[in-house]
Amino acid sequence: LPERTAKGGAPARLASEHGLAFWIESAGQRVLFDTGQGPSLASNAPALGVDLAETDILVLSHGHYDHTGGVAWALRQAHRADVYCHPGVFQPRYAVRHGKAKAIGIRRRPFKALEKLAPERLHWVLEPVMLTEHIGITGPIPRSTGYEDTGGPFYLDRKGWRPDPLEDDLALWIRTDNGLVVCFGCAHAGAVNTLDYVRGLSPGAAVRAVIGGFHLVNASEERLSKTIAALQALQVPLVVPCHCTGADAFRMLAETLGEIVVTGATGMTFQF
Repeated sequence: LPERTAKGGAPARLASEHGLAFWIESAGQRVLFDTGQGPSLASNAPALGVDLAETDILVLSHGHYDHTGGVAWALRQAHRADVYCHPGVFQPRYAVRHGKAKAIGIRRRPFKALEKLAPERLHWVLEPVMLTEHIGITGPIPRSTGYEDTGGPFYLDRKGWRPDPLEDDLALWIRTDNGLVVCFGCAHAGAVNTLDYVRGLSPGAAVRAVIGGFHLVNASEERLSKTIAALQALQVPLVVPCHCTGADAFRMLAETLGEIVVTGATGMTFQF
């Protein structure tokens, strides 16, 4: 629904932003995965024919502002939607660079909107959950590779004393007849860690597509090369990097993996 760029040929009225949200329909169930910063979701949803009042479930991949900003607006539309997220979504968070801190956590308005939800509508995700027969979310993802980190100077305090492990980072997957479609918010747990975990939760299933933010914008050469090697080994037919992946990382993905790599953009639709 929102992304950094708009799809070529998409309606001119579509807005772009540094944020991410996916609208997912499967077997009659409708899931909103993240909400971007907010304004673009509010304008793009109706422009794309998406009625958020039909939302059954809202999932938050983690607590950064560019994924939670539209929560209040989305919940005003989605009166009956249940919300699934890790409790860490509520933590104050900062990016600290050169001694200067920038608040990047959930903003006051979405915080209050979640706080006001009836308890039966807010579900804490501390382990894998099947939302529907075909859609699952990982909960916290084990960090098993030695080369993947959270992807930035992320802290839980303004002084940069307490590193933020982003334990709330989760991914969503969809079981299709052709394999798993795995959706990242930012993959702060690491794309390879995430794919390994999802595959472990779905034994024997092939990965049909990976869509979302890979957060490789600050990645080392080792991390880039090993991420690409993992995608090659899995023989994933479609890779759609977007949001926080980074221009250099996207170029390497495209050069190495070829035509299976498609740039994610606002207004894109995929059917599996």
